[in-house]
Amino acid sequence: MTTRIPIIGVGPDGLAGLASRSQELLQEAEVVFGSEGALRLLPELQAERVVIGGDLPGVVEQMRQLLGRRRLAVVAVGDPLFYGTARYLCDKLGAELFEVIPHVSSMQLAFARIKQSWEEAYLTDLAARPLDEVIDKIRTAETVGLFTTEQMTPDRIARELLARGIDYFTAWVCENLGGKDERITSGELHEIRDWKFHPLNVMILKRKPGRPDVPRRTGRLRRFGNPDDVFAQTLPKTGLITQAEVRAVALAQLDLHPGDVFWDVGAGSGSVAIEAAGLVYPGPSYAIEQDAADYHLIVANAETFGVTNVRPVFGTAPAVFAGLPPPDAIFVGGNGGEVARLLEACYAALRPGGRLVTNVGTLEMITATYQVLKRLSGHVEVLLMNLARGVEQLESLRFEAVNPTVLLRIEKR
Repeated sequence: MTTRIPIIGVGPDGLAGLASRSQELLQEAEVVFGSEGALRLLPELQAERVVIGGDLPGVVEQMRQLLGRRRLAVVAVGDPLFYGTARYLCDKLGAELFEVIPHVSSMQLAFARIKQSWEEAYLTDLAARPLDEVIDKIRTAETVGLFTTEQMTPDRIARELLARGIDYFTAWVCENLGGKDERITSGELHEIRDWKFHPLNVMILKRKPGRPDVPRRTGRLRRFGNPDDVFAQTLPKTGLITQAEVRAVALAQLDLHPGDVFWDVGAGSGSVAIEAAGLVYPGPSYAIEQDAADYHLIVANAETFGVTNVRPVFGTAPAVFAGLPPPDAIFVGGNGGEVARLLEACYAALRPGGRLVTNVGTLEMITATYQVLKRLSGHVEVLLMNLARGVEQLESLRFEAVNPTVLLRIEKR
């Protein structure tokens, strides 16, 4: 009897497509655990079959009771460690108890069939994470790979995306990959929603060139610190928005009051200016942006939030400063390589007692920005923000790190 339990990846060609050692391990097994899809690929096995479904703790307990008493094996479609149950079993029973023998993942095959890279793709398994939990990541992704389920089928996924205003993806559905009846279907989401597919499939979404992100629809907007995906953003700059948590802290550092004049310099999609508008109302919040596409997004986002005191300004800073009223507070973002000239002009424009906050993310920019602000004001408050957001994977809570960022703050004395 083998001392370790094999977890074997299986392809569409079943037992015949496995190496001789994997075949021997499965034929020797007395009890084989696996999903319905994986077990269906191995009709010739004589072993007792145990379906791994939603009750993973129950499967672990059943396996624990059989340890040392019967020869066990686990089968999974493709790579057992790629959105499979192998990691869960290793975590619960101990990795030393298992031997993992992977097969080519169906996700790998799917991307190979459509000749697209999956290096930057957002990949997820809808059996482990409901669509509602991942819809916001899909919304802002360039490429998406989805393991579908018998309940969350490609046609239903297409309907769910379209119902949320997400119509800017071309879709591929790759069925029975590696099998004799393999089929690759490509189409628009409004076409995919009316078609039916074999249960064994992978769905790939590719964003159409130049299509902007569509903000998430929400019934209630926060006063500040709204999720990033509530704001419409342009490609390829999606994801460069001042993050929700950083935005909330920056607004606190700006110490805004009703009637203040606020400038957001390098406003991008306008997230800071829009949330600041609610804090300074009836004072004006100026969103200064030199990119034409972003300027129009500021207008659209301000309408979404229903703020009437946002003043979008199209032009290059600091040239446009001359026509604006002196600010009580300034937030500087996207300052690029001209940090000294821009910060000096912003500081000069501030009223006495005014606050200036800037957000930078690279070591070079931190050093350059700190030196300029130190020279201007004498005292610089520096805050390093390391964030990690909780995500659920199977039955575990894990943390997904956000890139570190630094806020620097000065006052005009």
